[in-house]
Amino acid sequence: MSEAQCTILFNGERLSGNADQPLIDFLQAQGKKLPHVCYHPALPPLQSCDVCWVEVDGEQVRGCTLRTREGLEVVSQSAVLQAAQQEGMDRILNRHELYCTVCEHNTGDCTLHNTVADMHIPIQYYPYERKPYHKDHSNPFYTYDPDQCILCGRCVEACQNVEVNETLSIDYSADHPRVLWDGGTQIAGSSCVSCGHCVTVCPCNALLEKTMQPDAGPFTHMDEDLKRPLIDFVKSMENSIGMEPITGISLIDDALRKTEIKKTKTVCTYCGVGCSFEVWTRDRHILKIQPVAEAPVNGISTCVKGKFGWDFVNSPNRVTTPLIRENGRFRPASWDEALARVAEGLSAVARQHGGNAIGFIGSSKASNEEAYLTQKIARLIFGTNNVDNSSRYCQNPATEGLFRTVGYGGDAGTLRDLQQTDLIITVGSNLAENHPVFASHIKQSHKHRGQKLLVVDPRRHEMADRADCFLRIRPGSDMVWASAMAKYMFDHGYADEAFLAERVNQVEAYRASLAPFTLAFASEQTGLSVAQLTEAAEMIGQAGSVCLLWAMGITQHSHGADTSTALSNLLLVTGNYGRPGTGGYPMRGHNNVQGASDFGCLSNVYPGYEKVSDAQVREKWARAWGVDPGALSDEPGLDNFMMIQEAHDHKLRAMYIIGEDTAFSDADATKVHQAFSELDFMVVQDIFISHTAQFADVILPGCPSLEKEGTFVNTERRIQHFSAALPPLGDSRPDWQILTDLAAHLGHPWRYPNPGAIMAEAASIAELFAGVSYEQLVGWQSQLWPVKADGSSTPLLYTEAFAFPDGKARLYPLTWRPPMEEPDAEFDLLLNNGRMLEHFQSTNQTGQGGRMKSLSPNWFVEISPQLAQQRQLSEGDWVTLRSRRGELQVPVVVTDRVSGNVLFIPIHHGKPGVNGLTGDHHDPDVNTPAYKEIAVSLQKLARAPQPHPIPLHNFRHGQRTPLDHLPVEVKWQQPEYRLPPEHVTHPEKS
Repeated sequence: MSEAQCTILFNGERLSGNADQPLIDFLQAQGKKLPHVCYHPALPPLQSCDVCWVEVDGEQVRGCTLRTREGLEVVSQSAVLQAAQQEGMDRILNRHELYCTVCEHNTGDCTLHNTVADMHIPIQYYPYERKPYHKDHSNPFYTYDPDQCILCGRCVEACQNVEVNETLSIDYSADHPRVLWDGGTQIAGSSCVSCGHCVTVCPCNALLEKTMQPDAGPFTHMDEDLKRPLIDFVKSMENSIGMEPITGISLIDDALRKTEIKKTKTVCTYCGVGCSFEVWTRDRHILKIQPVAEAPVNGISTCVKGKFGWDFVNSPNRVTTPLIRENGRFRPASWDEALARVAEGLSAVARQHGGNAIGFIGSSKASNEEAYLTQKIARLIFGTNNVDNSSRYCQNPATEGLFRTVGYGGDAGTLRDLQQTDLIITVGSNLAENHPVFASHIKQSHKHRGQKLLVVDPRRHEMADRADCFLRIRPGSDMVWASAMAKYMFDHGYADEAFLAERVNQVEAYRASLAPFTLAFASEQTGLSVAQLTEAAEMIGQAGSVCLLWAMGITQHSHGADTSTALSNLLLVTGNYGRPGTGGYPMRGHNNVQGASDFGCLSNVYPGYEKVSDAQVREKWARAWGVDPGALSDEPGLDNFMMIQEAHDHKLRAMYIIGEDTAFSDADATKVHQAFSELDFMVVQDIFISHTAQFADVILPGCPSLEKEGTFVNTERRIQHFSAALPPLGDSRPDWQILTDLAAHLGHPWRYPNPGAIMAEAASIAELFAGVSYEQLVGWQSQLWPVKADGSSTPLLYTEAFAFPDGKARLYPLTWRPPMEEPDAEFDLLLNNGRMLEHFQSTNQTGQGGRMKSLSPNWFVEISPQLAQQRQLSEGDWVTLRSRRGELQVPVVVTDRVSGNVLFIPIHHGKPGVNGLTGDHHDPDVNTPAYKEIAVSLQKLARAPQPHPIPLHNFRHGQRTPLDHLPVEVKWQQPEYRLPPEHVTHPEKS
């Protein structure tokens, strides 16, 4: 649908373009410029800089407030208006010292520098005056320089109402206004989560990445005792020769930098949100991550890992050459030798024991193309379906629940649906820490658009604090809660009977199965009161549209597939599928855990979820791959969980593991390590010598995403392309190239010239990706599967039919089954566990360089104030946690984030980590280990306490200061303020 058009009159010139567009953007698209500083296209008009004055209908107004409409007449170039514009800029320059040629931010995107240059200001009216503050270096990732801050408020608006972390503010009434963190003057210890929004939108160098300092320009890397006199000398020259010659030099400097700085579009390598942005590099130095408004998921939003968590790329700990184990130690090898050793090792096992004695684990962090090649090697070369990926350990239960009820194993819609729904329900999901950019958008809708938020979780986290209704549920009982809600909908007239009659099967059988799930029974099992359950049920029943999100707090239980099914059932009962703002959204944990599954790294399906047991499907893939159908196995293979069991029993004899730290991440670590020790041959393809790689016979050095090309699929089912920003480090190689070379050593010279050719092959066979192509993914474009042959996407599923032969969804009856492991007299506590915002998995990435790890370097266990009082424990006391499998020692953090006898421990720290405590009890339907079901005992140790297990500079100690907008009106109300072009006596406050 084309946008409405209009024609406006700008300084007497007729201009045609989009209607209802911000005037500044409209003019920029026309090649016209209106001076501005505080305006940013991703923020509302802030009206704080007083530079963009125009005249409309005889009235002087700020141009940032205007949107285009037919017949709009705007004047910007009268003498009075230009005087007002310059007065606004002069007041800014009183607060900011222009030394652009030696400023790290003179890289083309400094709005202040560019506007000064465009305005051709001969000399500034108010001399620059220093403020009585020091530059703040206390955050590991960025700095704040109050002496360069122009008080535009972009950072405040971004923090308060884009990220909605609500940390930043400006007190315009102070004698010397500056940006404040939780009302104070230091970043460290505030609630700042280092998301980087403020740095991204800062129009000058007041907020700046530390990686930009001092290496951004040819003249920036100089000692302060040289830099300061040089600045003073140049500033003194401005009084005689004016600003324009100095500005001209900085423009030359800017042009020189642009020839050296490379900007590459990439996609984040951490969680499943799928943020995309530019990475700025000079040679191998990563200067910064720069989000853009055009990014389809995140726009200008980032989190601490996406914005700053890239130190691992150039880590000296990277594996940069193939390694072969000899006599218990690794030695460097050539690629030919290493690949020959891998080919012979795998072939020897296949000759002696058959292809089914080999297991392949694809990477949820590698590309779709690399997942495709992994499963192709397993199935075509070795004739086995023993291939899987880490979704087995997080999202397969959610996928199974969706397969049972609606047909596709992915999110029903996109972030846009989450933004526009009436009610968001999150269950077992610490969204603000695990998927922070999605959380930001939901917090926006909740704060400003009246969206309701219902949170169900055993732990009180940020989204629970923000919720309209928070249900602190007993761990493992969510299936009962969800089923009781469905029964309540039927019993109280909230079921969408028309939708059920027209679009859903098995309604009556399902309704009959709900008989046991009364509110009283739900209260007994969940620990929630009937009143609490009723409140939640009424919220759901009365909502016009509902989106339900869940994550590992649901899936990592012994019956996670059933609970996921129950959640999807509830959405069907209320008619919350197939409409904008509805659907089920299992949040994917890794950047490409969705894509690894989509492109065939699962034991029972080819790419596109086409079943290996289907003779017609198998014949299609055999024909496309040029082999006889008999060469492809018709038996579903071993999944990750079963590979470990079979290896432990010496039935699986070889494994090939790509980018997965199985030795750290799999449940019951002791058994996993024993299993790896039993293998005849093991290959690990990774970028570090991980816990898993230490068991390998051969280590092949792959590349992170910044060093290769490919595509990822995010949690929305969105396929996005990324390009190489850097060459491979040392002698490492892109993983798709390693796999292609290995296939050649195994007698299959596939000769893919690039990843695009691999995608073209997959799309030509798998119906789900029929129209996917690199040509459709250029720039910031993306495609959402199913993709039709003409390239058209499906942002919202089930608008016309569900993914079953008859097009109808299926309500799936369930029976309550309690958790397989529960506390008893000896192991009387329940140990919950999960991720932290600042870390990722085994910290192989976030642990490099020290900056990310500095936020929370220590392991700890959270205990409730009630339990601390019972056990006479104080903050920092050391305890032993003992499960039925193992034990570990950690200090305690006393917090009301947990309650009663439920503990919480992060999954990232320690060796071997929390999986020394977990067991191999698992969901029998999908073989996902019950990571969240750990019964433990707790024993206090006679050991000196750990001071501040969570450091005092960590954001968890902060106290937010919410604002609903930038309070620029406070500045206007100051006695010193006058409307431009009138001069003022105190420009710092005007």
